[in-house]
Amino acid sequence: MSQPQTINVTDLDIAQLSEVRKQLEEELTLLTNSFAQLKQAQAKFKACLENVKEVKPENKSTFKICYYIPTDYQDASDKTILVPLTNSLYVPGKLSDLEHVIVDVGTGYYVKKTRPQAVKHYTDKVEYIRKNVDSLEDTIQKKRDNMNYLTSILQQKIQAETQSGPSAKAQ
Repeated sequence: MSQPQTINVTDLDIAQLSEVRKQLEEELTLLTNSFAQLKQAQAKFKACLENVKEVKPENKSTFKICYYIPTDYQDASDKTILVPLTNSLYVPGKLSDLEHVIVDVGTGYYVKKTRPQAVKHYTDKVEYIRKNVDSLEDTIQKKRDNMNYLTSILQQKIQAETQSGPSAKAQ
């Protein structure tokens, strides 16, 4: 199996440097998009964690998961909440068990867990994503540093070519 070769970017010509720069830009765009998606997922899991923490007997009439509870639905004895079906569609529902919650474990699978188990599940997810975000942030910074270095080399070569004129290139 062959080892990847290391090439000194100062040995590349302007066209090759431009291609490497374009490739770095594409990688940076991809990494930045991934970073944004991870941050969204982390925010979602944090919201789930807060919602699970709110589902307890002493809070039975003030669940945050509801976002908005019309006064018709605020009867504490019924434990009525609004259940999100989509981002904009909610239906009234009643909590029959305050000690268990249904947790989305991914790919369309849901598992019944106790509140402490759900809190641990979402805390673990948030921590896992945090580690990935930190790692990705380091990678993005290294790519940006590479891009800045490459851009400075490219500018130096363009400036040198401009100063020396086209006749020096033909020699």
